[in-house]
Amino acid sequence: MTDAAGDSGALESPGPGSDPSPLAAGPVASEPPTTLDAADVSLLALVDRLGVLLERSDLSELAVAAGGTRLVLRKPSALPGVAAGPTAAEAGAAATSSAPGSADATAGSAAASPPARPSVTAPLTGIWYGSPAPGSAPFVAAGRELAVGQVIGLIEAMKLFNEIKSDLAGRVVRVIPENGALVKAKQPLIEVEPL
Repeated sequence: MTDAAGDSGALESPGPGSDPSPLAAGPVASEPPTTLDAADVSLLALVDRLGVLLERSDLSELAVAAGGTRLVLRKPSALPGVAAGPTAAEAGAAATSSAPGSADATAGSAAASPPARPSVTAPLTGIWYGSPAPGSAPFVAAGRELAVGQVIGLIEAMKLFNEIKSDLAGRVVRVIPENGALVKAKQPLIEVEPL
């Protein structure tokens, strides 16, 4: 986790009697609609810039505190209960922010787990779906043949469903992630036995 303290002039603490969340989605039914003042506009612009910074960085979480306001932005990979291993970039970030021994152990365990067969890897991080809709037949299954360019699944990222196509041809040995699991970029999705 990285904490960054902003300029106290950029974020202002809400005053007494004001809404404690300057990022409220809209007016509450019992309150009249409010207009954004310059401080709110500045805060929203700062949140947008921090979101872009987080997406482009190797950080998984960013916390900013100024005055009485605290803001925490997290990538989906930073949510508790996610069992996927770290990517090489995250392992490098862990090496710079933690003890060298623990970073080496993390990088070693990630390097020890690649599949023995060629595999189609995820081009982006997101939620994996192996079928086009719940209850429908999967795109690919173990034992079936696979062609280059064939759709093997969907990855949901930023509320968009991206078709994932195979860059290998052969017979599917196994589909690695379960439906609804978080997959990271360059993580193996299916193992393929070349024909």
